[in-house]
Amino acid sequence: MPMPSFPGAPATSASPMAFSEAQRAFMTRVYGWMFVGLSATAVTAFAAASSRAAMQFVAGSYLVLILVEFGLVLALSFLATRMNAAMAGLMFLAYAVVNGLTLSGIFFVYRLGTIGNAFAVTAGVFGAMTLYATVTRKDLSAWGSFLFIGLVGVVVAGIVNLFLANDLLGFVVSCVCVVVFAGLTAYDTQKLRNHFSVSYAGGGVGSLAIVGALMLYLDFINLFLAILRLFGRRD
Repeated sequence: MPMPSFPGAPATSASPMAFSEAQRAFMTRVYGWMFVGLSATAVTAFAAASSRAAMQFVAGSYLVLILVEFGLVLALSFLATRMNAAMAGLMFLAYAVVNGLTLSGIFFVYRLGTIGNAFAVTAGVFGAMTLYATVTRKDLSAWGSFLFIGLVGVVVAGIVNLFLANDLLGFVVSCVCVVVFAGLTAYDTQKLRNHFSVSYAGGGVGSLAIVGALMLYLDFINLFLAILRLFGRRD
């Protein structure tokens, strides 16, 4: 997902402690919005799967819902810096709800226990990678090109496998997806931490925190789906 450009960090006389507190507050806001988005998606997906009328709507409007999702992601990615926090938050929640509708079908494909186990493993991997990105002194920016190539590769392979329906290829794609989105979790987390200093510039902080939440939300969802496909091979 494209990331909106961040303005350069302005000169500041803030103490290291104040700087650290500002960074912590920014990331807390990012994770808070991400949690709200994931909750909205989970509740929407479960509610839709429990309603025959809702599932009929999703089946009949699936392509439209996908296009709406794509439009909302593009709008948030490129226009967030021009929005106020309230508008950006509303768009993020709208995306989370629409994504919940499109994901509601997983309750008919996988067992509830499998979904729960996949979510727990995803949370563990996500937590481990965000912790690594937080404590490491290594610059992860070099991962960007590798992860982008891997992402393009899994997208192309996934499209090809739609026609081949090859179980082995599907397994390999799922494994690579886990590696790619686990890596993106750490990469995006460090990227957000490195750019949090925009909060010192005044204005746009809330919107940028929501865009950061969207980045990590997408990493989590895609990681979850890849792990779910691996776990679901037993169903």
